[in-house]
Amino acid sequence: MASSTGGVPSAVESYRAAWVAREEAAEQLIPLIGRLYRDHGVVTSIHGHRLINLSATGVISVHDRARELGHDELTLERTRQVLEGLLAIAPAPASIDVARLAMSLPSDGDVIPHLTSEIAKVPAEAAGAGATDVVLYGFGRIGRLLARILISHAGNGHGLRLRAIVVRRGSDNDLLKRASLLSRDSVHGPFPGSVTVDAENDVLIANGTRIQVIYSDDPAEVDYTAYGIRDAIVVDNTGRWRDEQGLAAHLQSRGAARVLLTAPGKTPLKNIVHGINDDTITAGDRILSAASCTTNAITPVLKVIDDAYGVARGHVETVHSFTNDQNLIDNFHKGDRRGRSAVLNMVITETGAAKAVAKALPQLEGRLTGSSIRVPTPDVSLAILNLTLDRPTTKDEVNDYLRRTSLHSKLRQQIDYVESPEVVSTDFVGSHRAGIVDGLATIADGVNLVLYVWYDNEYGYSCQVVRVLERMAGSHPVVIPVRPDVRPEVRRALV
Repeated sequence: MASSTGGVPSAVESYRAAWVAREEAAEQLIPLIGRLYRDHGVVTSIHGHRLINLSATGVISVHDRARELGHDELTLERTRQVLEGLLAIAPAPASIDVARLAMSLPSDGDVIPHLTSEIAKVPAEAAGAGATDVVLYGFGRIGRLLARILISHAGNGHGLRLRAIVVRRGSDNDLLKRASLLSRDSVHGPFPGSVTVDAENDVLIANGTRIQVIYSDDPAEVDYTAYGIRDAIVVDNTGRWRDEQGLAAHLQSRGAARVLLTAPGKTPLKNIVHGINDDTITAGDRILSAASCTTNAITPVLKVIDDAYGVARGHVETVHSFTNDQNLIDNFHKGDRRGRSAVLNMVITETGAAKAVAKALPQLEGRLTGSSIRVPTPDVSLAILNLTLDRPTTKDEVNDYLRRTSLHSKLRQQIDYVESPEVVSTDFVGSHRAGIVDGLATIADGVNLVLYVWYDNEYGYSCQVVRVLERMAGSHPVVIPVRPDVRPEVRRALV
């Protein structure tokens, strides 16, 4: 029998002991993360990957992923020092990247003076507005994911507050079915928490969030004030109305103040891609569009490429998961080809995403064409950007630029980057970024560039919608550290 003091058994025990020690260290972080969130409205992350509501193994995984992406190692102990320092300071609501903050702090000694200095860089007025009521008009794929995100962002009660959903009654047990669809999802898994039903009052309660279910067929006839809802942003998830006239019906309802469409809006509606043109939102904007999932995925990448190299022209081909708009089996459909079975066929169809890019990036007007192929997968799509540049580049150069952009630029909430020979579409289910550049697939030959951009066309897009909502409400958290931590020679291109 092998000795426990040498050979294989001792090696096994050492690895296990090291893992247990990391688990214990991660468990100590969870209450600190929770207190910052609930008591101060502080959202903590590691290079953009949120720490809220993670298990101990989830916290470890986020730290390991940062190292795998080429970042300096961030130990759990270092994270604990930063979190404890933040609690001592009690900052205003903010989105704080613990890893990037830790990089600027001294390796030993008291971290509080340095944390205080970073927090002090944030203007006092950047703390955000009070609570804003949100109503989801429609409760389909995007509506339910928006509900999940809004519930998880409830924090200390400030910011966006999901107050109601509006649907057409589908059956006698409609409320139970809505609760079940929120609780269970074949793509995104179970709801992380509890969903209960108050049938007498047509209410869903999800993780302490009370959601009034309102049954209506007419967006103009709902009296939201009867439910204590005032000055609400109504998020139209139905797609039935795409123009200003149709969406304006929402504003006839008492208690509704603004409308956000989760689909491309027809001119003259502003189509907002967060990170690109959300700064054009004004207090006077009553109706806005959050554009499409594909437009949100490709526009940030196109912007940074145009900034660095110039885009003379290009073609965007999207390999898109099927949607509810298509038929499961062959049947009549008013759209070309979409009547054929979505689960059995690849279906060539049109997309307005390439042209819609120009609504957020006017400098690319007339330079892009686009088409789409619907494929038999339920979620996660792929955009192929075939671009002709003004200035030549190489694969290594453009990939390094995009990797740094995903880590350090103002678009790090929108753009992610991956290099792995094994990733496939399901690996990106649940990604909170608008698009993920697949670096190993990049092709660069002088001025000819082909980029492959994955995107969760459901969850990633929903995260972008919530960011637009936060901008409309004036509650989008300020990001700390304020300045990207990049070298001076590349800062201008990235910020």
